Amino acid sequence: MSTQPVRTSSVRIGARGSKLSLAQAGMMQRRIAAALGVDPEDAAEVERVAPLIVITTTGDRIQDRRLLEIGGKGLFTKEIEEALLDGRIDCAIHSMKDVPAELPEGLCIAAIPEREDPRDAFLSRGPERLEDLSEGAILGTASLRRQAQCLHRRPDLKVQLLRGNVDTRLAKLAAGEADAILLAYSGLRRLGLGHLPTSLIDPKAAPPAPGQGALAIETRVSDRDLPWVQALRCEPTTLAVAAERGALTALEASCKTPIGAHAWLEGGTCKLIVEALTPDGARRFRHSGEAELAQLADPEASARALGVSLGEAIKAEAGDAIVL
Repeated sequence: MSTQPVRTSSVRIGARGSKLSLAQAGMMQRRIAAALGVDPEDAAEVERVAPLIVITTTGDRIQDRRLLEIGGKGLFTKEIEEALLDGRIDCAIHSMKDVPAELPEGLCIAAIPEREDPRDAFLSRGPERLEDLSEGAILGTASLRRQAQCLHRRPDLKVQLLRGNVDTRLAKLAAGEADAILLAYSGLRRLGLGHLPTSLIDPKAAPPAPGQGALAIETRVSDRDLPWVQALRCEPTTLAVAAERGALTALEASCKTPIGAHAWLEGGTCKLIVEALTPDGARRFRHSGEAELAQLADPEASARALGVSLGEAIKAEAGDAIVL
């Protein structure tokens, strides 16, 4: 009996139009095509069986304000999810860190492929590390988490709103609009720019956004176990992200809550660090824990429960202090 993938009808892929989003969607487009029985190097066939449909989101259109001022991170997924629900596309490719804790009814995260490096990258016009910046230096970021974590370590820094795609932020740094910026290292690597950071942030010292470095394949619930979907799943990544997003759910975190979470597997054990901060970085609430997942009937649920428990512990301790 043949073990080759069986060709099926086309899978229409929805994604944002930024250079990074298209790079990530292109990676998954080739993976999906291969799962459908098509040579991923045959560009014409790939486009035929897994056409890429670009959808502009509200988050892409509004670039002069923080997401928290205009509705939160869901503005990067809203229009794409509407296309999924309407049947105009069959799956969506998101950066997992942009996916809200709660999804619209009828949709699910059906697959999480292998994760890229989850760390934040530090880029500057000279100093190698955050600690090396001169007093009162300008740090450019649109992330409340990055702002709070950096101010916790360097309360003297001046934080300036810096939105836009990767190229835009790099250009603003080069033009002197900021002395340093922080970007997801995973995105830089996927764009072939992994050589640019002057240093990388220790994810245990300053945990990145929940799910950072991972991609989310979102589908309709009815499609979640189709063969091409199953072919994209990575169990270690799925377990780590489940733990991190468990904390996200417990804290009801959004762009208005500075929260970081970093999970990793050691053997059959999932280890997790979660922290939340006041927006000014003055106070930090941090909990860590682990869960044995080996030989469990539902390790993903157990990983998520670990995240929920740590998130609830932080919520009980911090109260409203961590909400802008």
